[in-house]
Amino acid sequence: MDEVNQIIHTISLSMGAAWASGINLYATLLTLGVLGATGNMTLPPDLQILTNPLVIGAAGLMFAVEFVADKMPGVDTGWDSIHTFIRIPAGAMLAAASLGEVNSAMTVTAAILGGTLAAGSHATKAGSRVLINTSPEPFSNWFASLGEDVAVIVGVWAALAHPYVFLVVLVILILLMIWLLPKLWASIKKVFSVLGRLFTGNKETPPSIDNQHSP
Repeated sequence: MDEVNQIIHTISLSMGAAWASGINLYATLLTLGVLGATGNMTLPPDLQILTNPLVIGAAGLMFAVEFVADKMPGVDTGWDSIHTFIRIPAGAMLAAASLGEVNSAMTVTAAILGGTLAAGSHATKAGSRVLINTSPEPFSNWFASLGEDVAVIVGVWAALAHPYVFLVVLVILILLMIWLLPKLWASIKKVFSVLGRLFTGNKETPPSIDNQHSP
């Protein structure tokens, strides 16, 4: 039973770190580092580096920068675009490092799954922000950003403290992402299509299929 618990704990930490990294990498690193440094949680050997004061300080500084940037409509989308090339690889690396001393096949598998999960959570966050930013008021952006910050911190803690509960919630979140992402990107395409017509001065509505086939 202890071996099963250890496996579940490892999977929870690995996938939890990857999922959270796709939303807010620096909050993920800071939470893991603080929990490990204070002795509240025992991190795998390959993640012990996160408890180093220099790493905690750097993660804290970048979290503060992202905390501000992520709450500025428009700036948050640019920030997310840049971090596409940071969050996803970092999620894969954290997922692999969470396994500790295992064979290479397991490490590569964890990296693939972790990178995919980080990509999914990142795409969901970035896509929803594009749509939220179409609202003229800034409050929805602030609430979304604060909710993401809280979700990441609580999620990382839950992945370590309550792995069984976290994995159930994670499966639900993955199913929601699979359902939501196509709808998000379809809506984003419409937004950019409207913006494109505004910038090019072409405000005419494209002819419908029915009109094209009418005699």
